[in-house]
Amino acid sequence: MQQSHELKGPEAPADPARVLVVDDDPTVAEVVAGYLDRAGFLVDRAADGPTALTRAAARRPDLVVLDLMLPGMDGLEVCRRIRERGPVPVVMLTARGDEEDRILGLEVGADDYVTKPFSPRELVLRVESVLRRARPRTELRPLRAAGLSVDPAGRRARRDGTELALTLREFDLLAFFLRHPGRAFSREDLMREVWGWEFGDLSTVTVHIRRLRGKVEDDPARPRLIRTVWGVGYRFEPDAPGDGEA
Repeated sequence: MQQSHELKGPEAPADPARVLVVDDDPTVAEVVAGYLDRAGFLVDRAADGPTALTRAAARRPDLVVLDLMLPGMDGLEVCRRIRERGPVPVVMLTARGDEEDRILGLEVGADDYVTKPFSPRELVLRVESVLRRARPRTELRPLRAAGLSVDPAGRRARRDGTELALTLREFDLLAFFLRHPGRAFSREDLMREVWGWEFGDLSTVTVHIRRLRGKVEDDPARPRLIRTVWGVGYRFEPDAPGDGEA
């Protein structure tokens, strides 16, 4: 394990986030860890799934940079097992640009992904963006509608009193919908407002809408709350009767 404790540069945060980098390619891991270290993060490293789980159990990371293709235990399984212990933001690294790989990562709850080969600077920016959105926002009041309640300060959401197991992006997406009931948003709008990206793969939004519907709708195949607006995008309708379409 390589562990970096020295903060570099005058703008290093007073309470730096701990990032666990999991990649079996030592060159990639070294470059990623080096860039994150210079950006002011504390960095742990693991070259395989079992080691990553041990590191995460010993000292819980604030975020995991996780390669999809790992020997023995792949990144999808590592992501699932880490998430069993509680919510942790995950940025997935995929070796190919295939849409199927990206969808797989998002389906297991990855908050972002970067396709190899990638710019280390871009990866650092993605990590910073995910962590910014993971921080509690104490200035925001609780939101309630249609049996759903969201506490932005505590990062907790409930449906009919039962706590929901939401990923970082699912939480942000639900909170955004509750803040803007009745308004239609395109996938580009949601990517900009929820993810903070000016451009990106719009299937990211589609996957998260599907996952969120699976957790808040009575019948995800016939959604009533998060409705499709054909030719536009999606609209949150807390009081609308009838059936929507996926």
